[in-house]
Amino acid sequence: MTTTTPESPRSPTPGSSKAPGTDNSTAPGRGRLLAVVLIAQFMAVLDVFIVNVAAPTMRSELDASGAALQLVIAGYTITYAVLLITGARLGDLFGHRRAVLGGLAVFTAASLACGLARSSGELIAFRMLQGAGAALMIPQVLSLIQRHFTGDSRTRALGAYAAVLAVGAAAGQVLGGVLVSADLFGTGWRSVFLVNVPVGLALLVLGRRELPRDGARRAGSARPLDLPGLVLLGGAVSLLTVPLVLGQEEGWPLWSWLCLAASVVVFALFCGYEAALARRGGAPLIAPRVLRVPGIGLAVLRILAGMAVNAGYLFALTLHVQSGLGYSALRAGLTFAPTAVVFGAVGLTWRRWPARLQPALIPGGFVLAAAGALGTGLALRGGDGGGFWLYVSFVAIGAGLALGFSPTLTKALATVRPQDAADASGLLATVTQLGQLVGVAAFGALFLNRLEASEAPGAYTSADALLMCAYALAGAALLGAVSGLVRRRR
Repeated sequence: MTTTTPESPRSPTPGSSKAPGTDNSTAPGRGRLLAVVLIAQFMAVLDVFIVNVAAPTMRSELDASGAALQLVIAGYTITYAVLLITGARLGDLFGHRRAVLGGLAVFTAASLACGLARSSGELIAFRMLQGAGAALMIPQVLSLIQRHFTGDSRTRALGAYAAVLAVGAAAGQVLGGVLVSADLFGTGWRSVFLVNVPVGLALLVLGRRELPRDGARRAGSARPLDLPGLVLLGGAVSLLTVPLVLGQEEGWPLWSWLCLAASVVVFALFCGYEAALARRGGAPLIAPRVLRVPGIGLAVLRILAGMAVNAGYLFALTLHVQSGLGYSALRAGLTFAPTAVVFGAVGLTWRRWPARLQPALIPGGFVLAAAGALGTGLALRGGDGGGFWLYVSFVAIGAGLALGFSPTLTKALATVRPQDAADASGLLATVTQLGQLVGVAAFGALFLNRLEASEAPGAYTSADALLMCAYALAGAALLGAVSGLVRRRR
């Protein structure tokens, strides 16, 4: 996409002495910049999942109820999802460097507080603070890539971003199992939070040196923060996510359904307000032109489907191998290593695959992910370890989700203008988190419902519950495969 505005991709990046039209993305400092922001990204994504394997130990030591434990796990994601778009706008207002360093400082301090928490209430509060730090820090990653990388370098950077984003999910399970089993210095489950502290401090030091300094802001050049839009969007996301997190534990009471219905109404109000604000020449949270970028709508649907399958698969399989097969935290965590390795390898190499295969990568990836999810359920239906075919399924779902997610994200962002990077990054990062939350809530509820029914004589076993969940996961993955057919026919 070309543009004649002063902030087009050909404009020199802030703090750069390069002339317009020069690709400065290959400068040595760009590699260090990318490393710093992607490590921060990896750490934030890791924390969404690293708690899963530690949950049983955490529950016994803190005497936490089921609802409290769910809030410990999901409180981070709820705050993260609600504040992501606001975090993107704050980076646009005050500078991406300041936003990254400020968010990183909050995230690191909250991680230390989580590791020292003495009750489930304290842990929930600090987890939500962690999510707020991540929401300020992470949207700046895409914005920095969009503004400081061009051409093939931007494509490679976006590919690495996509790989890190989803590899962190499986890697969180693996690292969580390793840390809990290692019981470093007698810290037990606390180590899954304390590990962030030295990494966060190191990134703060490196970030101050490597992140480009924020240029001077011209008066009136930055768009103001849309506070009414923020309140409406935060309300809509909260009304959606809280019942999804707590509904299963509470038996889906009336308030949970009322909240879900209200979320639709509030979201409609948000859309109406934002459209009216744009017509008046105001600055809505998401610029309407971003939603009109070719491929963004389809990308939103596919990212939502892919992340829901990813999170639901990891959640259900973790519960099965620990409760159904009796695996230790370490063995449960290491179970996901093949999926993480394959996802990362495919996510980083798909651009070098033959050109004739490129159009089929995304739909083919979702089909492969569906086969992997179904294969996992079938391999484990006998109540044993699954054998050779289980690992084939791990490879299939890792490769399939990588092909469904990484090219979708990279291609959708390829046409986004640098001045729209904050809005696009906030939108797609929010969709990513909502997809994960919906996946855990929907597929987790399906698995847990079947698991609870297994308490009756002759009813479902944990393996039966996993197989039922696998059918649903395969169906959701196939939705991602066929989602582009209507658009392509038009």
